[in-house]
Amino acid sequence: MKPTCILIGAPIDTGQKREGCLMGPAAYRVAGLAQSLETLGQSVIDHGDVTPAPLRETDCANPAVHHLAETVAWTEALAEAGEEAMAKGLPIFMGGDHSLSLGSVAGVAAHAAKAGRPLFVLWLDAHSDYHTPLTTQSGNLHGTPVAYIAGRPGFDAFPPFPAPVPAERICLYGIRSVDQAEHSGLLETDMTVCDMRVLDERGIVAPLREFLDIVRAENGLLHVSLDVDFLDPGIAPAVGTTVPGGTTFREAHLVMEHLHESGLVSSLDLVELNPFLDERGKTARLMVELVGSLMGRKVFDRPTRSA
Repeated sequence: MKPTCILIGAPIDTGQKREGCLMGPAAYRVAGLAQSLETLGQSVIDHGDVTPAPLRETDCANPAVHHLAETVAWTEALAEAGEEAMAKGLPIFMGGDHSLSLGSVAGVAAHAAKAGRPLFVLWLDAHSDYHTPLTTQSGNLHGTPVAYIAGRPGFDAFPPFPAPVPAERICLYGIRSVDQAEHSGLLETDMTVCDMRVLDERGIVAPLREFLDIVRAENGLLHVSLDVDFLDPGIAPAVGTTVPGGTTFREAHLVMEHLHESGLVSSLDLVELNPFLDERGKTARLMVELVGSLMGRKVFDRPTRSA
């Protein structure tokens, strides 16, 4: 029986400085995400947009950090929404910038801990997002979720992460832009890092299949966090952090098809879509198509347009 897809809007725009990601949830709805899932036989419930928790006083020793209180408020609200949705189906968090994963994965992790199952995280992104509030130079908290998920220190202003995910259960896939502080930190972990060189040398499928085999062997839950900049900006321009050399249309669909065939995905983030930077909805439609592939649609199943 297919799990119910629960759409959760997260119009969060505080994790970085380029405005526009708050329009992401609306763009996914206009691009037909719910309808696309329903054509695949999925039951879909749209829970609407999350409202952040009340602001509380926060502070950080790093003066570069901005919108800390707002991001903490979003984290608290999304963690609650995520844990609740996990008990009812497969949550799809529609962002919003990548700081939403501070909350979405916290909620998923809380559910996994209560269920007694290990949580694995597949991070589809151009960036490692392994900064902490104390190491970030930009002050952009959308670059910190992986560190929070892995239990790195420096998140005193945030709720304690409910069950930090061991590094060996996290796979950074498709990364190609890593700051020196992040690089140094990653070298001290057992995290699986599949940067674009690894994917160029080994191919798209083999490293992904190896990670999925581990998830399956441990009966794990799998959270997938899909950042628009995982894709090459030539096919997905609607993101404020474009990095050349991302995955192609076909490579991205192949990743989604393998995830579907694994049957392991239990929750999903869609992040960093900035409709203000899009070309007539091009990127939003592509992201909706990728979710379709994740849920079982094959590229060759789509009707060919006549000339």
